[in-house]
Amino acid sequence: MSVNESRRDFLKKSSILLGGVAVMGMTGCSQAAPEETAEVPSHPYPCCEFDLDRVEKLGYEGYYENGCCYGVAKALLTELSEKVGAPYTYIAPEIFANGKEGYGAGSLCGAMGGALGVIGMVLPPKEAREVTKQLNAWYTSTPLPIYQPEIKAAASTISPTVNCSDSVNKFMTAADISDMKDDRRRARCGGVSGDVAKKAAELLNIHFGYMAAPVVEETDDSQALGANEYLGEAEGFGGPVKVKVTMDGDKIAKIDVLSHGETAGISDAAFSTIPEAIIAAQSTEVDAAAGATVSSKAIMAAVNDALSKVGK
Repeated sequence: MSVNESRRDFLKKSSILLGGVAVMGMTGCSQAAPEETAEVPSHPYPCCEFDLDRVEKLGYEGYYENGCCYGVAKALLTELSEKVGAPYTYIAPEIFANGKEGYGAGSLCGAMGGALGVIGMVLPPKEAREVTKQLNAWYTSTPLPIYQPEIKAAASTISPTVNCSDSVNKFMTAADISDMKDDRRRARCGGVSGDVAKKAAELLNIHFGYMAAPVVEETDDSQALGANEYLGEAEGFGGPVKVKVTMDGDKIAKIDVLSHGETAGISDAAFSTIPEAIIAAQSTEVDAAAGATVSSKAIMAAVNDALSKVGK
């Protein structure tokens, strides 16, 4: 079904329904006029093969129209509307405009919010969760922006979390930019919008079998570590939590959280207290931070993973 056909169908059904309401209002009849029944697809909605380069470009351009969340959602929905039709032809990308600037609070990156919203449309919850973890892991391990069609970013940085404030602040510090209205900052966030839209589309293409997963060469992380430093990783609420543990003899001297995808605010207490508590107790058997149990346990598990490599 084409976009034009689906819109005509929608308008036709709407006019029939409104006509029935008008008749009821004039005659006082309790019986509505006959109406056609629209077929609404059940969730999850159908997906399509995304054109990655086009989605990337649309995500970037959409950022300048109405922000990062809108830009990413519009990029993905445009492809779905054109290639699938309904129900995507009825979903206005403006719904996602509220997500810019971390939903106005510096929380989840709006670009990620736009992507996750569409991922939730095309996948059942359990599968959407797995793709979300993959996207989170990519976001917190990849120097961004990659897409820079107009203004080259003053820096490419890896965000420690999926939150807008962490992501933007790290970039602005590295680029020595203080004004949020700086064109270089805007170009960076536009690029990230294109990057996130493209990565989300790639993950969906892989999930639905439209393309093969890229082959990732394994690297030896130990080459970049000191003789007394060890890496550890464990699954958190929002994806992998990665730490580096520095040993002083047989004692834990330092714990650095390298990256995570946990929710800002909720997980803050875990990251500010658990590493220190482990060092003080010289044990990972410590109390979880109130309200952040999952994140706390992920940090403990990641430290245990690092400690398991000591002496090997």
